[in-house]
Amino acid sequence: MTATLPVSVESEIFYPSADGQPVAETYDHLYALLTTLEVLQQYLANRQATVLGNQFLYYAQGFPKLRVAPDVMVIFDVAPGGRDNYKIWEEGQVPTVIFEMTSFGTKGQDEIFKKTLYEQLGVKEYWLFDPKSEWVEQQLRGYRLRGEIYEPIEDGRSEPLQLRLVVEGRLIGFYRENNGEKLLISNELAEALRQEVLARQQAEELVEQERQRAEQERQRAEQERQRAEQAELKIEQLKARLRSLNVDPDIIQ
Repeated sequence: MTATLPVSVESEIFYPSADGQPVAETYDHLYALLTTLEVLQQYLANRQATVLGNQFLYYAQGFPKLRVAPDVMVIFDVAPGGRDNYKIWEEGQVPTVIFEMTSFGTKGQDEIFKKTLYEQLGVKEYWLFDPKSEWVEQQLRGYRLRGEIYEPIEDGRSEPLQLRLVVEGRLIGFYRENNGEKLLISNELAEALRQEVLARQQAEELVEQERQRAEQERQRAEQERQRAEQAELKIEQLKARLRSLNVDPDIIQ
């Protein structure tokens, strides 16, 4: 009787969620990664989409070594929320937009290997951001899939995200295309909230000042009315006295 090897079962294959490597090369790269992740998560919070940061992307079922860990990837038409890793065959969707925080040390991998891989997978947009300005001209470079080939993005727009991308120091600034509104990062949100609270306090102070001014005017008018009544009463008293003296009170005008 000839022995046969069992067919590999998907559930027996282990797909790691970590490899022990640092999340980012430098603080600037980490900050750019986390900020981009946070901004896009907030932006897509009410959409059928997820935004993942530095999670393994597995693209070949049964081959756990065939993986890549994009710094930030946006996937539409999937359940919202985080994942420990992302398997294309399970989710049924390829990432739509990928961001890599690149450096001179990762230039070859980012510009050649990952660009080719994402192109073949059908990732609609691929953005390279160089926070330290080590090799990417003007720090930001984007590619948009046309057919099966990546073409450089010349207009600074992300079509799938409907956002305009702007380099702002060592971060990417994101602006809504429909109204130009910036997607605020955490410290900008805190400052905007502080300004809003301050504006509300100032408005409340102005309302209170107007209320006090109106109250003072009311009190002043009341005092004038009372003085007029007192003057009228004195005149009437004086006329009554004149009548008691048989003097014509009409002499008082």
